[in-house]
Amino acid sequence: MDQQHQDQITAILNDVDDMTLATQREDGFPQATTVTFVNDGLVLYFMTPEKAQKTSNIDKNNKVSLTVNRAYEKWDQIEGLSMAGIARFVNDPEEKEKAGGLMFKKFPHLASFIPAHDDNELAYIRIDPKVISVLDYTKGFGHAELVEV
Repeated sequence: MDQQHQDQITAILNDVDDMTLATQREDGFPQATTVTFVNDGLVLYFMTPEKAQKTSNIDKNNKVSLTVNRAYEKWDQIEGLSMAGIARFVNDPEEKEKAGGLMFKKFPHLASFIPAHDDNELAYIRIDPKVISVLDYTKGFGHAELVEV
């Protein structure tokens, strides 16, 4: 991946709060879910209840796809990402603290939404992208470039 693509991808990730995450359900159907995320460069993190459907899906198949899109008013402003990646549960205490710190820095109001209970009931999930499609309509309608990580 060249520096220009990396800078564009990182800028989009830094600017957007939510992604649509696709996992595979046990019955084989895909499940798309909107989740709030943070990133450390190209690595994405999100938190979710341990008993959520998406955590069960990831536990059985850690291959995920996702989209991240900047807000736009006109089609010639569309800029977004479509990624395929590998999700894994964060169990290392230092990485979990890092991910939580990134979440609270980006979303200071988060504390009021997390029930006062043991933090172990939340799953911290990391996504490492493998392939990224960079959608950039500022370069023309439907313009996309595939980038391998």
